[in-house]
Amino acid sequence: MGAGSEPGFMRPEIVRADGKGIRRAAAVLRRGGLVAFPTETVYGLGAIATQDVATARIFLAKGRPANNPLIVHLAALEQALGFVWMDERARRLAEAFWPGPLTLVLPLKTRSVISKLATAGLSTVGIRIPAHPVARKLLELTGLPVAAPSANPSGRPSPTRAEHVRADLGDAVDLILDGGPCPVGVESTVIDASDPERLVLLRPGGVPRERLEKVAGVAVAPLTDDGPVRSPGLVGRHYAPRRPLRLEARAVAPDEALLAFGPEPLEGARVMLNLSPAGDLEEAAANLFAMLRALDREGVRAIAVMPIPREGLGEAINDRLQRAALPDTEATGTAGA
Repeated sequence: MGAGSEPGFMRPEIVRADGKGIRRAAAVLRRGGLVAFPTETVYGLGAIATQDVATARIFLAKGRPANNPLIVHLAALEQALGFVWMDERARRLAEAFWPGPLTLVLPLKTRSVISKLATAGLSTVGIRIPAHPVARKLLELTGLPVAAPSANPSGRPSPTRAEHVRADLGDAVDLILDGGPCPVGVESTVIDASDPERLVLLRPGGVPRERLEKVAGVAVAPLTDDGPVRSPGLVGRHYAPRRPLRLEARAVAPDEALLAFGPEPLEGARVMLNLSPAGDLEEAAANLFAMLRALDREGVRAIAVMPIPREGLGEAINDRLQRAALPDTEATGTAGA
C-alpha cells in the first residue's frame, strides 16, 4: 500500500480539491507519497523534489527514462531564488509570466538540495510557479519544492482530467486531487535561460513565443544542439495515442477518426471531434489531449488531423501532434507539466 493509501478506498482515491483534500494531499507528499494534482496546463505527478526515494517513484510510475529531467514546481519567486541563479532576463520573464505556464531552465546554486534524480545530474533545473489555485495552495501548504511531470505513462497523451490519471497510472499514485479540467491543456513553455548569451526555446507551450520575445526584448533561439536533455518533451515519440496519427489531412478514410479544426470539418468521418469549431487556438489547446484520448478507440485504424495554424498556441499544438505522429520505433519520452 502506498504512502497516501487508506483501507476501504479504491486505489488511487480521487478526492475533491477543497481545503480538506489539499491539506491531505500536502501531508501525503511530505510523507514521501505521489500526488497527482491539477495545474493550468495538465495534471502533474508530484513528489517532494528534495527526497531521492520519492523522486525515484515518479520515474518508476511513469516508466520514464532517467536522463529526462523533471520540472520543479514552487509556490513563489522568492522561494525559487533559494535554489537557482536568475539573471535580469530571466527575472523579467519570471515577473511577467509567473505564476503561469512558463518553465525556466536555470543554473542550480552550489550545494543544492534538489535531488540529482530530478535534475538528471545536470547543473541546471527547470523551475515553474503554476497559476492554478489548487496547485498554488498545495505548494504553499507543502512548503517544499515539488517535482511534477505530467501524470501519465511515458510517451502517452498528457492528462487534463483526474479520471485520465486514474485510468493511466492506477495504484502507482497515492492520491489524485480533482480540480476539474485543465484550462490551458498543453504543457508549459520551456525556455533555457542558463546561457547568459541567449535564450533557447526547448519546448513550445502555454506561453506563445511571441509574448516571450516581447518581454525579453530579444529573439528566442530554436534548439539546435544534441547535448544533454535539459527539458521534458525532447526525448523521442510522446504525447501519442495508440492509433497512428495522420497530420495535415485533406480527406478522411472510412476507417479513420477525424480530429477536426475550424468551422468546415472534412466530410465522410464516422467518428469526429472538433478541437474548436470557431477556429480558436486556446480552445483547441484545451481540448487537444482529451480529444486524442477519446478518438483512440476500437474500430478506428488511425486518426486523421486537419491542418492547424502555427502561430500563437498553434506552435505548441503542432509540436505535440508532430511528436505523437513519430513511428513507434522512436524512443519514448514524456512531457512535464
